[in-house]
Amino acid sequence: MPANQPTVLVVEDEPAQRDVLTYNLEAEGYQVSLAETGDDAVLQVTEAPPDVIVLDWMLPGISGIEICRRLKASQATRNIPVIMLTACTEETDRVRGLETGADDYVVKPYSVIELMARIRTQLRRVRPASVGEKLEYDDIQLDAETHRVTRAGHPIKLGPTEFRLLSTFMDKPGRVWTREQLLDRVWGRDIYVDTRTVDVHIGRLRKALRQNGGEDPVRTVRGAGYALG
Repeated sequence: MPANQPTVLVVEDEPAQRDVLTYNLEAEGYQVSLAETGDDAVLQVTEAPPDVIVLDWMLPGISGIEICRRLKASQATRNIPVIMLTACTEETDRVRGLETGADDYVVKPYSVIELMARIRTQLRRVRPASVGEKLEYDDIQLDAETHRVTRAGHPIKLGPTEFRLLSTFMDKPGRVWTREQLLDRVWGRDIYVDTRTVDVHIGRLRKALRQNGGEDPVRTVRGAGYALG
């Protein structure tokens, strides 16, 4: 699985449903994390926040509604999109789900094609580069589909790792990323790379972005990591 791909956490206790979702999500190019219970889901979100959560309403132990309420009440996880899956068809149930903070609501049995479209819609909001959007920050433009970058109209040549770093920064300008978070997002969670490697590639990115002049857009946050702007 290529690094820097969006991660979708599927919280579903039915094995057949998990298998279907995993197959289709991986076919779309997403990294997939799985949780069978509410407790496991909360732990996973805390340790490695996903880009989108597909959350079943009915779970053993903590219900999906309660998980959603907890995630949306926390500053650290409130911006992660949650798509609720439920067999409930009553309008009052749908309203209840949305009132807890769920970003979308899909009734079982659902169309896999429709669910994938809804996931892309949520990703477009939180990680536009991952769905091929063109990003702009100051005088820097990044086209995720053609893998082209320009600054003040000048083409910038970047290696694959530097391109993924820049797209990560441009997805969320101003956000401070730790070295460990950048390793997970850019290199992938299953690959061991020394954190000093991040510094090396940040240096290459900075050099490339300044090759035609201009200020360094990448900010070092002492004791924390890096941010764009």
